[in-house]
Amino acid sequence: MKLVTAIIKPFKLDDVRDAITGLGIHGLTVSEVKGYGRQKGQTEIYRGAEYVVSFLPKVKIEIAVDDPMVEPLIEAIAKAAHTGKIGDGKIFVLELGSARRIRTGETGSEAL
Repeated sequence: MKLVTAIIKPFKLDDVRDAITGLGIHGLTVSEVKGYGRQKGQTEIYRGAEYVVSFLPKVKIEIAVDDPMVEPLIEAIAKAAHTGKIGDGKIFVLELGSARRIRTGETGSEAL
């Protein structure tokens, strides 16, 4: 099992969710986060004054999947989140040691 974490632009969330659902994956966790990468923030103008926004709003998606679903999931997220502009985001894949469904007590792949 793997935990796939994607950091994307907020306006691409619906596209990514639709792509993930199309793969037959129905469970995900979404968090609103702030951060920056190579773009290092951006300059904004408010009431004629220029200021720097250091942390940009992003969305973090976390999805636990079985190993065979990892590559199709990564491709679906990358395609749906792509704009071609800086700040499109990143995808991380982590080893998931165990999982347990609280309601039924199922463990491992059955818990996903």
